[in-house]
Amino acid sequence: MTASDNTQPLPDPERDGAPTPDGDAVGRATVPGPEAVGRAAIPVETAHGAAVATETPYLFEDAVGRAAVPDPTAPPPMASVREEWPPPRRSSPREPAAPRPARSHRVWTRGVLAAVAAALLALILAFHQSVPNDPGNLGSLLETFLPWLGWLIPPIAVWALLRRSATAAIVLIAPVIVWSGMYVGLLPDKSSGEGDIRVVTHNVDADNADIPGTIARLLTADADVIALQELTETAMGQYVDGLDDSYPYYVSHGTVALFSRQAILDSSPVDINIGWTRAMRATIETEQGPMAVYVAHLASVRVGSEGFTSQQRDATAEALGTAIAEEGLERVLLLGDLNGTMQDRSLAPITHQLGSTQAEAGTGFGFTWPASFPMARIDQILVRELTSVDSWSLEPTGSDHLPIAADLDL
Repeated sequence: MTASDNTQPLPDPERDGAPTPDGDAVGRATVPGPEAVGRAAIPVETAHGAAVATETPYLFEDAVGRAAVPDPTAPPPMASVREEWPPPRRSSPREPAAPRPARSHRVWTRGVLAAVAAALLALILAFHQSVPNDPGNLGSLLETFLPWLGWLIPPIAVWALLRRSATAAIVLIAPVIVWSGMYVGLLPDKSSGEGDIRVVTHNVDADNADIPGTIARLLTADADVIALQELTETAMGQYVDGLDDSYPYYVSHGTVALFSRQAILDSSPVDINIGWTRAMRATIETEQGPMAVYVAHLASVRVGSEGFTSQQRDATAEALGTAIAEEGLERVLLLGDLNGTMQDRSLAPITHQLGSTQAEAGTGFGFTWPASFPMARIDQILVRELTSVDSWSLEPTGSDHLPIAADLDL
């Protein structure tokens, strides 16, 4: 036997039928195809930390015996299991929060603007006379509508409440006290019955289209003395005819007139430096002796681009105040449209000498203008050495002013 005879034949998988790696039962090698073979399960950690199995494509150079090489051109692996949603929250270190101030401290520090508004309102009410008149006669305009500043108190109170500001609430007490001290005394009824004489004054309005109705309204007051302002020549005759039966005595000068049931002893115009007659003085006989009666219509004021123009009104007030200061009779009655309120500093030459019947015996503010929505009492009944027992406003007429009345004790 030769050496070749002792040589064992190599195993033949096809002959012997033994299985081979990646082979079938008869030893045939199973060649992986691009779809069946070429993907290996590789664990992949997701973005949220969950490990899942993914299939990664491989590029095989031959069927068997070569190492699998990942395909760099293949798309990124896709998770074979669904990720958890919403993802679990990861704890992360946080900056420690700044300590909040105590609640009691915040109550006092917030609402600063509301507190400032309340303080300013109190200062304006208390020191309105210190508000300068320049520019635009601002101080005089403020004093004409000064009572209306009280309407600013409720909004500031709501502001303080919304801000939960103890500071603003306490400061708000100041304007409440000041306003109350100035005006609360005017609100209740202070009348004390009928007096010795009843007087009425009315700016009838030069453009009044209802003179008969105005006359009828005046007659309902049953006054002893009626003073009229802003009369035209045409209207004068109508008022004389309408009032003649009830008032046998009357005098007129310029645009003002006086009707009386008591005798008018004398009368004369009063120069108030306006260029025409808008004021007069008369002496009326009463049971207690003569009484000086002034009827006046001071110059008008205007609100325009230059502000509250009242220089001419101020000059007429000064002239009328001078005439009253020189009056020889003790009892003095002023009836008229003064185009200003009692708090208007420009009327001081008059108001420092005479008292208001509305303040002494009326109810409320007694606003007279404009008649459609009265906002200021610019029509006045002022007295000296006479006692006011009642003061009120009449119903509207065809004028833009309300007529006013007062009962006086002589």
